[in-house]
Amino acid sequence: MHTLHLTVPKHHKAICQFLQNVFIPQKKALLMAFRGSGKSTLVGLFCAWLLCFKPDTRILILAADFALAKKMVQHIKRILEKHPACIGLKPSHTNEWASDRLTVNRTLNGRDPSVLAAGLSSNITGSRADVIICDDVEVPKTSDTYPKRLTLKHKLDELNYILTPNGMILYIGTPHSNDTIYNTDEFLKNWPTLKIPLINKQGQSNWPERFSSDKIQELKATTAPSKFASQMMLQPFLPTEMRLDTARLNFYHEDIEYHEANDAATLKIGNIQMVSVSCWWDPSFGSAKGDSSVIACVFSDDSGHYYLHRIQTLLVPPNAEAASFQCKQVVRFIRDNYIPAIHLESNGIGKFLPALLRQELEKAGISCAVLEEISREHKVKRILSAFEAPLMNSALFVHTSVKNTDLIGQMQDFNPQAPRGHDDVLDAVAGCLLCEPIRLKRNPFQNLTRPKWR
Repeated sequence: MHTLHLTVPKHHKAICQFLQNVFIPQKKALLMAFRGSGKSTLVGLFCAWLLCFKPDTRILILAADFALAKKMVQHIKRILEKHPACIGLKPSHTNEWASDRLTVNRTLNGRDPSVLAAGLSSNITGSRADVIICDDVEVPKTSDTYPKRLTLKHKLDELNYILTPNGMILYIGTPHSNDTIYNTDEFLKNWPTLKIPLINKQGQSNWPERFSSDKIQELKATTAPSKFASQMMLQPFLPTEMRLDTARLNFYHEDIEYHEANDAATLKIGNIQMVSVSCWWDPSFGSAKGDSSVIACVFSDDSGHYYLHRIQTLLVPPNAEAASFQCKQVVRFIRDNYIPAIHLESNGIGKFLPALLRQELEKAGISCAVLEEISREHKVKRILSAFEAPLMNSALFVHTSVKNTDLIGQMQDFNPQAPRGHDDVLDAVAGCLLCEPIRLKRNPFQNLTRPKWR
């Protein structure tokens, strides 16, 4: 800075102090700062400082794109070549002095370079690193849908097998999703964190020399409010307006309690007696890009409350017995949840499934009506009409086991203006909610092993 006759902004000093503090005990840490704050530039300087301080350090730069990671390595390379404190680090041979990987003069004799660039799709399984820098791994193309966020978290979990014992992982970036990985209560479990938004708590710019009040107002006027909130104020947001508000779900943990006495049957969830149930199966043979085969059941009480008790994504084996295999799973689902009738969406592949399901039910000795359904209404309209009223009235109760399914993620990603992605779980639950309750006076058929509880 002195050589270039530049002053050091206050927030740059805070970032440098934070990086030094988290490195000394070699911790995992999160650095979040507004776009254009210079955080990547400072992290590049930090990496060069690490190599001066300890030349044997192996650093992995991981980004959403290989090009972005390569850009960081090139930045580090220029610092090592030009900074007076780095004299002697550049080797005389240049076979390991490239734009995506470089090795400084060191005593370590290993196959891993001093600095290596990699994208999320790169094969880094056999690599080892003492320091891992995750530079903007969360971007729209890696986090704009629930399945992508799951994939991102899975890939980042693999870093624990690349990091050496007592190594350091540093995440730097800004949130691009409400379900952001930069959540220290969930994915980054209580990691040391430095957050520097553009505007501080006093309403002033954290970098007034670069972002004056007029510049901030110009940004607000030309940027979508949600984007300004996430990229400049570090506030997670949903990329689309949330129509299916997950905050209105009521969770419960009680299981079904089924009792028979005096030739009568009752079914309760906790202390609340259920009066009806609806079950919907949206079948599919499954594919990497297609919908899943999903079955769900919703109970209701006499107060108008709905209890989404179970959702199951059926296993679909890649062979000719896929239909029969799914029907067997559905039979177990019906038996375990005391289902008297199932609605089967018979569009497409579902045309021949009703007969096969009835055959499997007969083999198992279970009496359950199979009702064929043909969906003619637009899927988005059907989902909204099913969910919005129960959510608005806080009448939808959900068993905690449902948290392990894709329901929450699909509700968060649901966008009626631009429907895309996976909505198979939403569709199955919507089918349940839209079904008229089956309320029949108890009149058990002969040869049934179980009385009716409705």
